Amino acid sequence: MPRKSSTPARIPVERIAGEILLLRGQRVMLDADLAALYGVSTKRLNEQVRRNRERFPADFMFQLTAAEADSLRSQIATSKTGRGGRRTRPYAVTEHGAIMAATVLNSPRAVEMSVFVVRAFVRLRDLLASSKAMTQKLAELEARLEGHDQTIAEIINAIRLLMNPRVPEKRRGIGFTADLSDPENAKSARR
Repeated sequence: MPRKSSTPARIPVERIAGEILLLRGQRVMLDADLAALYGVSTKRLNEQVRRNRERFPADFMFQLTAAEADSLRSQIATSKTGRGGRRTRPYAVTEHGAIMAATVLNSPRAVEMSVFVVRAFVRLRDLLASSKAMTQKLAELEARLEGHDQTIAEIINAIRLLMNPRVPEKRRGIGFTADLSDPENAKSARR
C-alpha cells in the first residue's frame, strides 16, 4: 500500500493573493480563508486566537464591523445569519497575523502554508510598488507633453496662416484719382 505524502499539495501564490482583501487601508485575509489554507476549521483557528490573545494585537487581527461584514457577504455570497451561515462577524488577519496564526496552530500544514501566504502578501506589495512607480512615470511624461501641446498648436496655427495667404488690400492706382461718390469731389469734377 503506497504511503500518503505528509506534505500537502502546493497552492499557487496567485490563488492566495486573490483571497487578500483591502480593508481599513490594510491588506488582510478573512479568518475562514486562512483556516482553509492552514487545513483547520475556522472555529479551531479562532479558538487558538482567543487562547493566545496577547499574540494578536489589533494590527495583526481585527473583527469586521457589521457594515463591513454585510458588504463582504454580498461579495463572497455567504448565507444569511440564521440560515446555516456564520453567527459571528469574521475576523480580518494581516500578514503578521497570518504568521502568528501558523505558530499557534502548530501543525505542519499551517507552518508550510504560512510561507505561501507571506509570499502572496509580498507579491501584492511588489505589484503595488511597481504600480505606484508606473503612475509616477506617467505623470512625469504627461507634464512634459503638456508644454509640447501648446508649442504644437502654435506651429499648426503658423502653418495654417502660411497655407491661406492674406488677400492683398486693394491698391490705389497710380496718379490722381478722385472718389466720385463723395459729393464735394463730384462738384469739383463737373466744373
